[in-house]
Amino acid sequence: MLKKQTVWLLTMLSLMIVLSVYYMNQNANGDLAFINDDLTEEETTTGNVDGSTEDTVTEGTDIVTDTTEGTASETDDLFTTIRMDVEESRSVRMEQLEEIVASSATSTEEKNEAYDEMEQIDQLSSKELIVEETLKADKGYQDVLVRTEDEDVIVTVKADELSDSEANNIMQTIYDEFGNKNVEVKFQPSN
Repeated sequence: MLKKQTVWLLTMLSLMIVLSVYYMNQNANGDLAFINDDLTEEETTTGNVDGSTEDTVTEGTDIVTDTTEGTASETDDLFTTIRMDVEESRSVRMEQLEEIVASSATSTEEKNEAYDEMEQIDQLSSKELIVEETLKADKGYQDVLVRTEDEDVIVTVKADELSDSEANNIMQTIYDEFGNKNVEVKFQPSN
């Protein structure tokens, strides 16, 4: 098993590489594509590169239209950054849980709970990766980002548009893998 210092060093090196690629690929005016995480079911406000906003009403569906313009490399960087943030937070939690399991001061019950949570984190990461790879392979999307937050699964697809039937297929894939969870499907234009 890797030591804490080695894991920390690898995490920092990975973050430095991602940031370096981001700054090298950043366009001249410094605009950056983004995914708006503060969305409600009734109304979605989306910011555009020119500073204007666009409201999309999504009654009765879980499709969120994000019309933020940006280059493909900016979107790739965004997906990579979000993935690294999720991975880093899970890595920190796994490290905390490993300390609990390794500690002689904790009870057997606490160790079992920590071990169970470690297994849940591993299973969750595996399921997210399986869904991402399945959607990319079967549906031909350029990139797919699947994130789980509590009882919600947020799927962001890099595609120029997403029909209701495609969103329903994505939701069904999520239900097949994760069970009965709240699913939010978004799409990020590829150009």
